[in-house]
Amino acid sequence: MTVEFQVQGVRVSELARRYGTPLFVYDGTVLRDRFHGLRDRLHPAMEIFYSLKANPNISICALLHSFGARAEVSSLVELTTALRAGVPPQQVIFLGPGKSRQELAACLDTGIHAVVCESIPEVALVDELARERGVRAQVALRVNPRFAVKRSGLAMGGKPRQFGIDEEELFGQTDLVKRFPDVDVMGVQVYMGTRILHEAVIVENTTRILDLAERLAAALHLELRMVDVGGGLGVSYFDGESDLDAQVLTDGLNPVIEDFTARHPGTRLIMELGRYLTAEAGTYVMGVRYTKTSMGERFAVADGGTHHHMAAVGIGSFVKRNFPMAVLNRLDELPTEEWNITGPLCTPGDTIGKKVPLPPVRPGDLIGVHRSGAYGPTASPGLFLSHGYPAEVLVHEGRCHLVRERDSPDDLLQRQRLYDPTAHDAADVPH
Repeated sequence: MTVEFQVQGVRVSELARRYGTPLFVYDGTVLRDRFHGLRDRLHPAMEIFYSLKANPNISICALLHSFGARAEVSSLVELTTALRAGVPPQQVIFLGPGKSRQELAACLDTGIHAVVCESIPEVALVDELARERGVRAQVALRVNPRFAVKRSGLAMGGKPRQFGIDEEELFGQTDLVKRFPDVDVMGVQVYMGTRILHEAVIVENTTRILDLAERLAAALHLELRMVDVGGGLGVSYFDGESDLDAQVLTDGLNPVIEDFTARHPGTRLIMELGRYLTAEAGTYVMGVRYTKTSMGERFAVADGGTHHHMAAVGIGSFVKRNFPMAVLNRLDELPTEEWNITGPLCTPGDTIGKKVPLPPVRPGDLIGVHRSGAYGPTASPGLFLSHGYPAEVLVHEGRCHLVRERDSPDDLLQRQRLYDPTAHDAADVPH
């Protein structure tokens, strides 16, 4: 009997029949277990904010919020998504190095908990917008610290960056609070890097960030009501990597948090998590259209590819490493061959898996890329060759929910306007 991949008892062949391929499938039970696996062990003073950039689907956000997650957003649409998903404004923070005037105005108008400012000119603009509205804007300062992250897949601080204000510059801004009277500088945020897979590194980063926040508050005479320690908790994708142990992590973090809260009982502590919460819950399902051999190598040409899952091309590495993959409709067959898994795009870069050990692949098979719940469609060039974005399905409590419809040709063309070169409308001719 053939063993088939299932999500909460729903067979992958049934999902493909009902919704078509390519397809992203999310397991609500895995989302719940990932959130509570950390939340139930983590010190209660540390709040978990879901980073929508990892997966901005409104239903994913709503489900994580139902478990207790708050929201960290970085665009006007992400802000709107979080609010429509039911996240209260006071559980939302807004980050990003290049926020527009419109985005900052929306933050003030909706009354979110904090705008995380990443430059002094941004603080000045928030001050101006707050004065226009007759409100006092709550602002946290993103700091680019002197120290750098260790063992990170992608460093976000400790070097010349577009993110945050250099530590040295901030310590020289002793009149910052007085210069911007319509801004309430109430917190500090530091985000050191992503895909960290070593518990001790996260503990050390958190310890140093909390120390930096205390020193900065003293130097600038701030009432420290919020510290965002970033996050960067990693997920293992490749051979030789291991997932974080939530118990080991919290055994190290909790005493650090307890020590800080004893000195600052009124300070809100925030950890941002995106990939850590969603990656494991997602599977990208592709249908094999053709198989072929070229110069001794096997190719499976699928209906999905890098235009939906650019992250699978390679994360933090110049060498192509494969995400975990399987022939989902024949899980019981052992890998005996190496296959290149490619998509429908007219570019050699559309290789989602290179020399992947698989059983013999046939047209009609369903190939799955596991751990695909983060940085999938919205972090990929979905409009390349005008294929559009795939459907997304959430399976929760044994029931399937279509949470994003597949793009149709009409969807992709509706925003375009046809210019008729044979028309000669004088009103359209510039003078």
